[in-house]
Amino acid sequence: MCLKCENISFGYKKNNLILNNVNLSLGSGEVLGLIGDSGSGKSTLCKILAGYENNYQGNVSIDGKAIPSKGYNPVQLVFQHPEKAVNPKWKMKDILNEGHIVPQDILDSFGIKKSWFNRWPNELSGGELQRFALARALSPETKFLIADEITTMVDAITQAQIWNIVLDIVKELNIGVLVVSHEKKLISKLCHDVVYLDDINTV
Repeated sequence: MCLKCENISFGYKKNNLILNNVNLSLGSGEVLGLIGDSGSGKSTLCKILAGYENNYQGNVSIDGKAIPSKGYNPVQLVFQHPEKAVNPKWKMKDILNEGHIVPQDILDSFGIKKSWFNRWPNELSGGELQRFALARALSPETKFLIADEITTMVDAITQAQIWNIVLDIVKELNIGVLVVSHEKKLISKLCHDVVYLDDINTV
C-alpha cells in the first residue's frame, strides 16, 4: 500500500500559501521522517494527510483511491498535545474505545493501567494521555500513522520507551509511519529515510 499526497497547496489566506505543490509518498511498513521548522506547515500537512483539513488544492490517496470519508480512517493522526485531541467530558475508557475495542496486548505494551480507565483526561499526565492516543490509533485497520511531534512533551527515557513500543507494533502490523519532528537526532534513529519540508515545499 502507498499513501500519497500530490501537488498539495494550502493557505489560510488566498495569497499567503504555507504549502505549495507538495508531493510525498509513504509505503506500508516504511518509517519516514519529515523535518521542518516551527511554523513551516508540518502540522497542516499532517492534518491534510489524515483528512482533518479539507480546504486544500491537490490530491491525497491510498493506492490511487480516495481515502474513505465515512467509517474508520486508515490514516490515523496522533497530535503533539494529546489533551487537545480528547473529549474532556468523557472518561478514558470511552475515549479509548470510541472507534474500536483496543486489544489487551496493545494496552499492555503501552503500560496502560485499568485503574486509569475511570479517570478524566485532566487526571492523567501528558505522557499517559499520549499512550492512550497511540493505543487508540494503532488499530488492525490502521494502514498509516502520522506522528506529529508525539513525544516532545516527555523526557528522553519515556520518549525512547514510547517509540520502541510504537515501532514494534507498526512492524508487526505493517503500518507505514510518518515521523514529524524538528529533532534531527530522533529522526535519524527512527527512520529509514528523511524528507526536509523545505525541499518539497515551493513557497
